[in-house]
Amino acid sequence: MDQVQAVLDSMSSFVWGPFFLIPLLLGTGLYLTIRLGGLQFIKLGAALRLGILKRKDAGSEGDISQFQALTTALAATVGTGNIVGVATAIGIGGPGALFWMWVTGLVGMASKYTEAFLAVRFRGTDAAGEKSGGPQYYLERGIRGPIGKILALSFAVFAAIACFGIGNMTQGNSISANVESSWSIPTWVTGIILTAFTLIVLVGGIKSIGRVTAGFVPIMIVFYVLGGLYILLVNIVDVPAAFALIFTDAFTGTSAVGGFAGSALIIVIQFGVARGMFSNESGMGSAAIAAAAAQTSHPVRQGLVSMTQTFIDTIIVVSFTGLVIITTGTWDDIDPETGEQIDAALMTGEAFTHGLPGEWGHWIVTIGLVMFAYSTIPGWAYYGERNIERLFGRRGVMPFRIVFSLVVYIGCTVELALVWAFSDVMNGLMALPNLIGLLVLSGLVARETRHYLKNDPKLEAGKEQIEAFMADQPGWSQWKAGDVIGSSHNYPGDEARTVRREV
Repeated sequence: MDQVQAVLDSMSSFVWGPFFLIPLLLGTGLYLTIRLGGLQFIKLGAALRLGILKRKDAGSEGDISQFQALTTALAATVGTGNIVGVATAIGIGGPGALFWMWVTGLVGMASKYTEAFLAVRFRGTDAAGEKSGGPQYYLERGIRGPIGKILALSFAVFAAIACFGIGNMTQGNSISANVESSWSIPTWVTGIILTAFTLIVLVGGIKSIGRVTAGFVPIMIVFYVLGGLYILLVNIVDVPAAFALIFTDAFTGTSAVGGFAGSALIIVIQFGVARGMFSNESGMGSAAIAAAAAQTSHPVRQGLVSMTQTFIDTIIVVSFTGLVIITTGTWDDIDPETGEQIDAALMTGEAFTHGLPGEWGHWIVTIGLVMFAYSTIPGWAYYGERNIERLFGRRGVMPFRIVFSLVVYIGCTVELALVWAFSDVMNGLMALPNLIGLLVLSGLVARETRHYLKNDPKLEAGKEQIEAFMADQPGWSQWKAGDVIGSSHNYPGDEARTVRREV
């Protein structure tokens, strides 16, 4: 097992290292930002208004509202990475790592928009009448020939395996460990409770998951952010200095006293980018699966709503965690028992404990970690089942839901060092085919995005208006009818060739 662990650690270091996935993820996001004309900056306000205030396109095809699709994706991404991952990035890379997490989030919004657009654009309907889409479909339907099929199947296999690690056992383990530490509740008790609750939620499918996340996710984010906001207001005089340190350290690295060995620029960038992408999952293709289920009147609209998930995750939640750690000075605190820098797993808890009176800081971080970690489980369960449906058909969905729920108990009660390393590798491998697809299909996305936004720049058009300016666009009637666009066997003769030329 030690040898297996060593091999997985080496694979993870390479996959998430500075010469493979990190530049590919960052480069793809930057390329798409340019190709889409900085869409995430100029349309952010309209996208937030559509997703959070309006919340749905009434009468549109889909299984859940746009807001529920957004909260399902948020549930899957706002997890331990927002608490422990941020602390790890700052603890190893220094305060400047937070700057690179911001950069990753901003360019990642373009990647998130693109994959959500494609998920809706190429979605289909499964045997149970539910919408099904994501990289496991749009890679094959958008990229013609065997290459697209290989990419799609590769993503489906890696995602179906990865969901049991990063979206299940690791989250359950974080919950049970923290609950045992804080309230002395045995891990097996936590395991039973989480397993039962997960099974109840999953049996209802995406509509059940959407209802749970729509009510749960806003509460957990507001709860955590308010705690962080209080600390920043108390330490308001230190906030400008914290920002100055973040921006200067981002390009110089820093060397702190007491066990912080010093971080070179490459380490600052590496840990900032890696943990930022681990937190918001932009470019990995996972959140696109939830987007495909949304009730939306056009792929552009859901793509814009979905990109706000990265903004909320990284620019808001991650920022509060990072600023609290830096303003309280916890990032370079020394553990009195070891004489070394405080462990990253404890850093956020220590920062909130320093910043809030009494035991409030400890409870906020513990409860926040439990909520963040659990919300990830149903979100990733949906990602997993859609890929199982792609590989084995609808008959594999219910057995998967049962097995997935039972595995939660295993995660709560066993040590998971091996699972963490394995999950990192699988996450990286599922991102690779998706990134290739985003680059190949970027022309289609840019062209159709320009046409839509030219006619509906404020995202306020009704169904009749959208119908009017989309009527002459290739493939529009098939997409509106719920058929699969880009799959030539559905469109014989000249119409098939039209679709292929369009893609």
